[in-house]
Amino acid sequence: MSQKNQTLGEFIIEHQSSFKYSSGELSRLINSIRLAAKVVNYEVNKAGLVDILGAAGDTNIQGESQQKLDVYANEKFIQMLTNRNIVCGIASEEEDDFIAINSNDKNHQNKYVVLIDPLDGSSNIDVNVSVGTIFSVYRRVTEVGTPVTLDDFLQKGSEQVAAGYIIYGTSTMLVYTTGDGVNGFTLNPAIGTFYLSHPKMQFPKVGTIYSVNEGNYIHFPQGIKDYIKYCQMEEGDRPYTSRYIGSLVSDFHRNMIKGGIYLYPKSSKTSAGKLRLLYECNPMAFLAEEANGKASDGAQRILDIQPSELHQRVPFICGSTNMVNDAEAFIKAAQ
Repeated sequence: MSQKNQTLGEFIIEHQSSFKYSSGELSRLINSIRLAAKVVNYEVNKAGLVDILGAAGDTNIQGESQQKLDVYANEKFIQMLTNRNIVCGIASEEEDDFIAINSNDKNHQNKYVVLIDPLDGSSNIDVNVSVGTIFSVYRRVTEVGTPVTLDDFLQKGSEQVAAGYIIYGTSTMLVYTTGDGVNGFTLNPAIGTFYLSHPKMQFPKVGTIYSVNEGNYIHFPQGIKDYIKYCQMEEGDRPYTSRYIGSLVSDFHRNMIKGGIYLYPKSSKTSAGKLRLLYECNPMAFLAEEANGKASDGAQRILDIQPSELHQRVPFICGSTNMVNDAEAFIKAAQ
């Protein structure tokens, strides 16, 4: 039985039977992410002391300015996942295209692809606000031993075999699921070990927090405007508290613990939505559903959306089930 003083490694071994595929492969993959997280955590925590803050001078595929730590985190996660010889392909929010691993080696038997947002919310680093890494794991759909193709990455979120995030804040936590609940592990920096600190995490069914960039209110569709006004109305357990950090990992993490809803809807400025389906929405939706929550684009389940491109954007509403249901109802009523 899981104990709160368990290490991440001990937890993986104890629960490997709950993973429907090869437990040894999963263990190595999660360990690769764990090691990369510790390296990135070290750099994030000393960011104020070295010349690593600010923009790197380049832009990523979405045309956004890349921060120095974005580039560093991207390199470290790709390096760790590649060197561990466990994945056959990697897709990163910071890369134009997916990366095939050992694509010319016919003896290459790796079965997993990883999609990653190396440093979510990195613009917050300069002001010492929590940031994070988001990861998503799928089994390849093409034949083992052949080069990966785009089809291996363009899978519905419901096909994920693991997903999670690392939050770099006042303490560093790794939170993940393999489809058997959500568990959180906190890093003890003195010895570099993650310990189980938040077993069986779940969203409260109803929360009192709503997280949305209200600076974009004028650009939101009417249904979202109506829901925000509902959140602000004094009735019953409302008005809800407005809390928005601007880092998806941080906002999601707080809402999962305290109960709340996160909204990044489409708008007149971003007609398709802003967040990326494969790197942000799918892994967070998997975590939400495994934690008794819900994730939607306003009309349908996030995990049911068939991706059409690597950097596809979608509207995203996620959090306590009853709150997401209410938001969907307002959206539908306004149509």
